[in-house]
Amino acid sequence: MDNKKLVQAGYNAIAAEYLTTRTETSEDVQLLDELVALLSKEARVLDAGCGAGVPVTKILSQFFAVTGVDFAQTQIEMARQLVPDATFICHDIVDLDLPDGSFDAVCSYYAIIHIPRQEHPKLLLNFHRMLKPGGLALLCLGANDIEHEIEENYHGSPMYWSHFDAKTNLKLIGEAGFEIILSKAVTDSTCPTSQHLFVLASKK
Repeated sequence: MDNKKLVQAGYNAIAAEYLTTRTETSEDVQLLDELVALLSKEARVLDAGCGAGVPVTKILSQFFAVTGVDFAQTQIEMARQLVPDATFICHDIVDLDLPDGSFDAVCSYYAIIHIPRQEHPKLLLNFHRMLKPGGLALLCLGANDIEHEIEENYHGSPMYWSHFDAKTNLKLIGEAGFEIILSKAVTDSTCPTSQHLFVLASKK
């Protein structure tokens, strides 16, 4: 099984259990307030790697027209039930081919870190392409350097991680055509021993 299929199968298997670990009050989710404050009520938002849609898509859909994308079918089926006001697509976010300038913002929590890191520059460029001029991106990225890591028992299923360190990620975001508004290391709400880099940036 290749690494992407491992992630896909893992999140299909743990969908219901993983959902119970998420909360709207954690520090990472509270960063959504920064994004919400900068967008108009008519904004179109992409939630890339939306999972079951709770809490991120659910919160965003209270304010905006949200499209959630995830390649784990079980997660998408749950999201359609839990967040009926949003639109959901089952697809790999790396090669998502929605039209240029489709969105005012893109948000991605705990998804990029599961994608082989050699694909991260392509993914960031694709986000940039799908954003309108001046569009915003709130992204969860790696805070440390992990080329390839597999945990055999992540909420009961094997899981894969791959990401760059914080400094490299900030460089990649700039190279993709974004201007950084804020960046912050935040403790993972589902794993207190792990931190991730959250970045809010705008399309130049």
